[in-house]
Amino acid sequence: MVDSILDTLKALALYLDDANKRLFWWYLLSACVLALPVYLKFRRHKPQVSFIAYLFDKRIWLSRSAKQDYMLWVLNRFIRVFIYAPIILLMVPVAMGFSGLLESGFGARSFIDWPQWAIISVFTLALFLADDFSRFFLHYVLHKVPFLWHFHKVHHSAEVLTPFTVYRSHPIESYLYACRMALSQGMVVGGAYYLFGPNLKMYDVVGANIFVFAFNIMGSNLRHSHVWLSWGGWLEKWFISPAQHQIHHSDRREHFDKNLGSALAIWDRLFGTLLTADKVNDKLRFGLGKGKNPHQTLWQIYLKPFKDAFSQRPF
Repeated sequence: MVDSILDTLKALALYLDDANKRLFWWYLLSACVLALPVYLKFRRHKPQVSFIAYLFDKRIWLSRSAKQDYMLWVLNRFIRVFIYAPIILLMVPVAMGFSGLLESGFGARSFIDWPQWAIISVFTLALFLADDFSRFFLHYVLHKVPFLWHFHKVHHSAEVLTPFTVYRSHPIESYLYACRMALSQGMVVGGAYYLFGPNLKMYDVVGANIFVFAFNIMGSNLRHSHVWLSWGGWLEKWFISPAQHQIHHSDRREHFDKNLGSALAIWDRLFGTLLTADKVNDKLRFGLGKGKNPHQTLWQIYLKPFKDAFSQRPF
């Protein structure tokens, strides 16, 4: 038990050195750099506030909501050890099963003879697109299906946003996202194996898919923050900005179910859920609305979604 606890705590510390984690130090540093022009604009009105004080506002980082996020980051890591491990093992059977399905439907494999760079490019892009769309679609379902919304509501109960808010999730939601990852990536690997053969590689930067790296280095940690960084109306029709995700966390009814995408905004455009930051002029408040937060304690965060979900019809 002690070894398990120590291994989990060590794994949490290694988040800072893992490019596949949002808290990778390069991503945190880039967030600070991208926050600087926003701060300079803010400083015109409050010149007495330093950049450090602006970024690390005690009212945010030491709030009850933020402290819950820190605790959930640690506690959920222990839970995910039991949730993720068996699901990750499904990725290979999914890949082989999907490859076999293609073979039975379209005939024996006849590998496409493309240059290696073209195969790597297609495989890398396919992994990213499948991951981004499946994230969007599951997020859409979590918002639209009442039974599932009670579990996703945990994430939206955050009343302040920090980079740790990304880890504010219920274990049931984490389980669904793990299944999503195994299915989407397994199908891409299986399809690529059928088309190109077993020697599959992707373009990466320090171990992360190059597109995922680009998304994270462009301020992914500002999505869960008070730093209003918009890409501008035109770009936000293609890519979700930090400001757009903050709109997604707004407690105003007209902002509910908007900007469900992770990196690409095209899915939101297709599903009619896109809202660009230039359409929002008022200062945002985050959460479920005044007096509507059912998650005041960690016990409520973990247990109340079950009570609420099973007290009503699932659809």
